[in-house]
Amino acid sequence: MANIKSAEKRILVAERNRVRNRAARTQLRNQVKKFRAAIEAGDVANATQLLTATQAIIDRTTRKGVIHARTASRTMSRLAAAHAGLVGGAAR
Repeated sequence: MANIKSAEKRILVAERNRVRNRAARTQLRNQVKKFRAAIEAGDVANATQLLTATQAIIDRTTRKGVIHARTASRTMSRLAAAHAGLVGGAAR
């Protein structure tokens, strides 16, 4: 354990942030899994609804600094391409 008061505070803050970031990352991964499951099942209506919700969660985790902006962009692009392939749009 740290002996300096500011170091003790940093330990507490870092732990609080770690828990928050882990929860946000878990929520993101679960949402992506739900979306991919809807794509696999071929459920267009559910996949469309989940795409919007998933993109909102990706944006939120990016704003919080949990994931990098380019990681978020790449993930959203791949999800949108998968959705377009399901509904018959221009897929990669």
